[in-house]
Amino acid sequence: MKKEEIFSHIDHTQLKAFATWDMIKTLCDEAALYHTASVCIPPNYIARVKEAYGDQINICTVIGFPLGYSVTEAKVAEAKKALEDGASEVDMVVNISDVKNGDYQKVEDEIRTIKEAVGDKILKVIIETCYLNEEEKVAMCKAVTNAGADFIKTSTGFGTGGATREDILLFKKHIGPEVRMKAAGGVKTADDLEWFLNEGCDRIGTSSAAAMLAEK
Repeated sequence: MKKEEIFSHIDHTQLKAFATWDMIKTLCDEAALYHTASVCIPPNYIARVKEAYGDQINICTVIGFPLGYSVTEAKVAEAKKALEDGASEVDMVVNISDVKNGDYQKVEDEIRTIKEAVGDKILKVIIETCYLNEEEKVAMCKAVTNAGADFIKTSTGFGTGGATREDILLFKKHIGPEVRMKAAGGVKTADDLEWFLNEGCDRIGTSSAAAMLAEK
């Protein structure tokens, strides 16, 4: 797989709590250079990035991040503000407590509400697989599908683990045909990038794609 094709599936990511403008600017410059699918940045930088880069790069952000237990109304407000500021993709974290309580319908309803708020913009749903058992992961595949979200995403990168090959193979069995997959966290090498893409991931969230592909 050519480097250019791989970069076109990368959500080039900088979500550290201490992310400075210089760090965000470096990320955006790299994204423009390599033509990544998007930059995934903290909400407070969206407007500044949009002003500085215009349509050179596609802006993704996160809501309910990274723990997921914000109330639905707060997540909706975050999503609407993000789009107003210039984002066109939103990665939300499910309420993991609701998942662990077996309240799958509540999770589905929240995803649906946020998808209605973002409309034709892209909604990716982070289920934080490291905290879930197989039954819960399958239930989340169904919730994401039923709620009409665009992507199911493995991880925030802030949990106890990231994307695994087993989780992607499980997703493939249980998501609907309209749902795409995003792997995040745990993607460490160029071979990893190619494996996840070859197995059907449409996006990979990482801050290290340029380094991984430097010698490819």
